[in-house]
Amino acid sequence: MNLLYFLDLVGTAAFAASGAWAAVRNRMDLFGVLVLGLVTATGGGTLRDLLLGDTPPFCLKDENYLYISFGVALAVFFLHPWLKALAHPLLYFDAVGLGTFVVIGTGKALSFHMGFLGAVMMGVMTATAGGMVRDVLSNQVPLILRREIYASACLAGAALLVLLDKTPLPQPLAALAAALVVIALRLLAIRYNWALPRARG
Repeated sequence: MNLLYFLDLVGTAAFAASGAWAAVRNRMDLFGVLVLGLVTATGGGTLRDLLLGDTPPFCLKDENYLYISFGVALAVFFLHPWLKALAHPLLYFDAVGLGTFVVIGTGKALSFHMGFLGAVMMGVMTATAGGMVRDVLSNQVPLILRREIYASACLAGAALLVLLDKTPLPQPLAALAAALVVIALRLLAIRYNWALPRARG
């Protein structure tokens, strides 16, 4: 198991937990918790694969993603009264997942010979689309449309990876650098409450 795949599974677990947690907070039943956990963890990558024409999507080629998503969602459903203390640490795992998903999505788009904007969009979509579906199903304004530094961190990391792809830097090092940029920006935003400006008035 290589490092990127391991981090991808960690990110999948973190995203599944965030989806299941949102479902629990909205008093959904077990089916709702499982659905939100699954779509949050795999929705972005599935949409990316469909748009790239790479079918069946990644989570059907490697069912470990499905098992992890359902397993974590079940754990949150049954253990949520005792998991509240993990809500803050979950933000850090979410940041790792965010960076990993951006790198995987952008790298896959580059392997399909997409241009700069297309590759960046695929990277951002991989990392954020599942969370958007989670928020919509939870009747919330999607996180990426609020003030938090979230999608903008993904944009920076994806753009960096595309630029580094044009250099002699080995691909694993380029991927690691891009992922670290996303993770660092997200963690700094959490630590210092960074946010994008809003329209005045």
